[in-house]
Amino acid sequence: MSKAVTLIRSSSLSDAAEYAYAATASAEARLIFLAGSCPLNEDGSTAGVGDFAVQAAKCIENMNIALAESGADINDVISTRVLVASTRQSDLVAAWDVVRDAFGDHDVPSTLLGVTVLGYDDQLVEIEAIAAVRD
Repeated sequence: MSKAVTLIRSSSLSDAAEYAYAATASAEARLIFLAGSCPLNEDGSTAGVGDFAVQAAKCIENMNIALAESGADINDVISTRVLVASTRQSDLVAAWDVVRDAFGDHDVPSTLLGVTVLGYDDQLVEIEAIAAVRD
């Protein structure tokens, strides 16, 4: 079955960005809107306290579980928003590197944001995602 997501690249925009500039979902696709994936362990504790990369990896792990339970996988994601509780660009990049590696060649349009605070104690990273699948 063909995928519902098509990544769109631009030869007119900079190639410095490590993601596609846009994406589309086919008209018959079912959209999946994921809640922000948080770096929470099964017991509700925050994973990787103080470590942006570990928290990003836990967010990806939890996002993959939510995707699977929705009938999708990471290759069905159409866009992401990565929130990092920091004012330091190096902290944002530490989280982004993990996200970028997880997506590999499926480099969906993404927004990387530094924010002041996130919802859970010791939380530094959260990843929002939208996916599209054909049933």
